[in-house]
Amino acid sequence: MTSDASPKPKKDVLQPVTPEAIRQAKTLMRTERSGALAVLDPKTGAPMASRVALATDPAGAPIILISQLSPHFAALETDPRCSLMLGQPGKGDPLAHPRIMVQAEAEKLDGEERKLARSRFIARNPKAALYADFGDFAFWRLRPLGAALNGGFAKAFEMTAEDLLCATDPTLAEMEEGAVSHMNEDHLDAIKLYAETLAHAPAADWHLATLDLEGMDLIAGDMVRRVWFEPPLSTGADLRVRLVEMAKAARA
Repeated sequence: MTSDASPKPKKDVLQPVTPEAIRQAKTLMRTERSGALAVLDPKTGAPMASRVALATDPAGAPIILISQLSPHFAALETDPRCSLMLGQPGKGDPLAHPRIMVQAEAEKLDGEERKLARSRFIARNPKAALYADFGDFAFWRLRPLGAALNGGFAKAFEMTAEDLLCATDPTLAEMEEGAVSHMNEDHLDAIKLYAETLAHAPAADWHLATLDLEGMDLIAGDMVRRVWFEPPLSTGADLRVRLVEMAKAARA
């Protein structure tokens, strides 16, 4: 006896990508201090994973600093395809906490790109200054190709590179290091307001780490907080006025 019943269509568990999902994905990419990097073993082709420290370039692409002695260095030189898992488990079910798996293509940075990557990486990971200039270390950018975001139960999203990255401006890139130094030397009171009032972070010794057109990353010891510009800056020339406005709003 045969059945005329047609097979049930496969349920699509993916949700439409929303601005809130994009913000969550970008926040994970901008604030995680480390992630699990997965590469392909050049000898066997098998996947292998390792923990790496992180920063981001101005567009939001992850930056890593690794030694030629590490197995994932040789793997990326052989095959630049990789993925990066971000998101820390908290209390309770570890699968109930947000995480994102970024599919990427790695590229080793040289020249001015290496200089910018070094500046941003050390701003986020100060202890890396001890070995960043060793001859066997190199900075790599993991250029996102797409991502799978799991924002919690029934919150699965498939994201494009365009969802994950933001616009850049050479003016801001040129002034970033000086602006960060100036804020940390002369305006720690404003930075504290950004972190504790706007980002609802706990009281701590907050410093400015990096800037981009969409926001700024603040650090205090092992803590990282993201403060978003609403709306994003158009150019680096807008930065000073925006920072003053945000400090006034936080004080109010």
